[in-house]
Order: sequence, then structure tokens, then C-alpha cells
Amino acid sequence: MTSTVRTGSSEGRRRTLAEIAEQAGVSVSTVSKVLHDRSDVSAATRAKVQRLLEQHGYLAKHHPTATAAPPGGLIDFVINELDSPWAVELIRGAEDVLHDAGMGLVVSSTHGRTKRARQWLDSLATRSTRGAILVVPELTPEQHEELSRLGIPYALVAPIDEPAPGTPWVGATNWPGGLAATRHLIELGHRRIAIISGPERRLTSRARVDGYRSALAEADLPFDPELVRYGDFTHGLAHRHALELLALPDRPTAVFAGSDHQALGTYRAAAELGLRIPADVSVVGFDDLPFADWVTPRLTTVRTPLADMTALAARMVLRLLSGEQPETTRVEVATELVVRESSGPRPKP
Repeated sequence: MTSTVRTGSSEGRRRTLAEIAEQAGVSVSTVSKVLHDRSDVSAATRAKVQRLLEQHGYLAKHHPTATAAPPGGLIDFVINELDSPWAVELIRGAEDVLHDAGMGLVVSSTHGRTKRARQWLDSLATRSTRGAILVVPELTPEQHEELSRLGIPYALVAPIDEPAPGTPWVGATNWPGGLAATRHLIELGHRRIAIISGPERRLTSRARVDGYRSALAEADLPFDPELVRYGDFTHGLAHRHALELLALPDRPTAVFAGSDHQALGTYRAAAELGLRIPADVSVVGFDDLPFADWVTPRLTTVRTPLADMTALAARMVLRLLSGEQPETTRVEVATELVVRESSGPRPKP
């Protein structure tokens, strides 16, 4: 961990947990368990490690042992971005479960930056974090190794790829969601249906596109690569993609957006091109964020129970903290098509 924090010791720097572990003759994981008041450490080992932690400024004198510690504590919630209703829904689900369990939630945003992720990892040893919920595209080998070394249980939410076996994670049924959205548009008579998805390498993006392709094949409609765009789940890039798609000579009559934010970008592009929704072009989103029911026209979208996803992840972490394994390490919550006013029959030629 960090070695630049100054202390009053004659050595002029704070010992790392690895150095304390070496001095105590135990693993870093054992030191972390003592620091975080985990109960699965023998009394003799706990006393020896606590003395060293006190000596090097990690614990106050007479720090209570785990058996005397309150049942609460802190769970870290790490997410790439905080500035969206999507993030608010995710945080709400975890917070509800942890509040009921008497635990607090510490929220950190990495903004997709390696340095910010490193800072978060470095800070874990300085506070009483007992577990982590990670809403990040992927868990790097460095992060996995550090969490394992510190003995901190974690669960992933919506990872970029299917994690290694045994890693607790929660996702959504993205393929069925993409299938349902595209089927809905086909049933309305649309034959040229475009899709604007998220990053191509993300599991969620690929699954939604696969669902879209399956619905086309099911209806004997050709798959046209020209009608497929990959973005970043935000409205800005989706706006640019939608402008290109809706300006094609044989433009699509419907757009399936991989997120509600991408649907908003499509709304803006249609307005700039003088197209009406849904009279000229139908739009379907994904997520069913609160604003979907307030935009004009109200957005047809695939509901993803975001709060339920992080609530499940929180319960996984709580089970691990209690010494139990989750009933399953892989959970996919069901998506549901919500039909509103942004999708309508294919316009007549």
C-alpha cells in the first residue's frame, strides 16, 4: 500500500501492510483482517498484529477486537461515473440493503482512469472497509490481486466480460432485452431498423446487438451492418450516429438505442433533421430511467432493474462477510419491454 504517509516514527514513513505482515510473520490478508475487524483470526495472532498496527499508526491504542466490534462497518461502492440517473439508481439499490444491515456505503468514482482506481485501492487500508461493490467495466488483475491480498470480499455489477468462474457478479438479461425491443419494432411493421449500442467490447453491448440480430433472423429480415453503430452509452456520440443513420438515402424507420441516454441523442438528431417521433421514425431505449416517462414523446424502453442488481450484489457481499458462499456467483435479473409513445407503425412510403 502507500508508503508516503508521514508518521512520527524515527523511520520517517508509514510502514506498508506488507512490511507489517512480514514483521509479524503472517500474510497480508491476515493483517487486513485484523485491521478490518474480521473475526477469522486467532486471538494470539490478532494481539500480535494489533500491536504492530498500533505502533505504526494504523490503529489507536486499545483498539477493540473483532469480537467486541459492532456488527456494522463500511462497504465501498466503486463506479466509473456518478453524473447520471443510471448511477443514482444503482447506488440506491445497494444503500437500501446495507442500511437495513446496519452498514454504511462509501461511494467512489474512477471516471475510467487508472490513477483514480489506484488511489481508491491505496485508501482501502486506511479505513474500515469490509467489502466492495464494483460497478466498473472490468476488474483488472492488479485490482483483483490487491483485494485478495487485503481479504476484502467483492461483487461485480455489469462487467465488461463474463468474469472468471467463482467471481460473484450480477448482470441483466441483455440478449432477451435486445430481442424484445427489436421484435416490438418488427411487429409494428418496421423493416429497416438501426441499432446504436454501447462499446463493442462490452458484454452488455454485444448481447443487445445479438438479441437484435436474432429478432431480424427470426423474421427473415436481412442484417445490414450499415445500420449498426457502437457508441459509449451517452447521448453525445449517439446523436452523431443518429444523424448519420437518419440521413441515409434509404434511412431506417426505427432506431433501437442501447441506453435511454442514447435514445435522447436520437431524439435530438431527429428534431434537427425535421423528423417526428414516432410518425417518421420510432425510437426504443434501454434501462427505463426515470426521465423516460417524462420526455416527449414518452420513451418506449427496455426496463433494467438497476437497483435490484446492486441490491443483489450487496447481499452477495454480506454473505461472504458472514463466512458463507453466495447461493450462486452469477445472477442475471430479468429485463422487460415497456411500451410508451415513441414507437409506432412504420410510416407509409
